Amino acid sequence: MTGFPGTQPMHGDEVRLTIDTATVTFTGEVSSQGVLRDGRGFVELTLPDVDPQQRRDVEWAKQFWYELYRGGALLYSSPPLTLSEIRRTGDGSLVIAGSP
Repeated sequence: MTGFPGTQPMHGDEVRLTIDTATVTFTGEVSSQGVLRDGRGFVELTLPDVDPQQRRDVEWAKQFWYELYRGGALLYSSPPLTLSEIRRTGDGSLVIAGSP
C-alpha cells in the first residue's frame, strides 16, 4: 500500500524507517497520520523514543521512507519523503514529519 495516509491515524507496533542506506526499526506504539499545514501535505510519524542512537541517526537524515506494520502485517509503505521536522511530544515520543 502506498500513497498519502489520511488524516485518521494508523496505529502499528513496528516501523522500519529507511534513511540514506540504513534501516532503523522502531518497535512499540507507533502511528502515522497525514496532516495539512499551510496548504501542504505532510506525514507525521510518531515513534517511541527509546534509543538515543536511533534518534541521532534520524536527526542527520535528509530523506526517509518507512513501512508501518501491525502484528507482522504491512499497513502502509510511504514514498520517499523529505524530512521537515523532528520533535518530541509531552510523553517523550518522537515525531518525524516529512513531505513528498
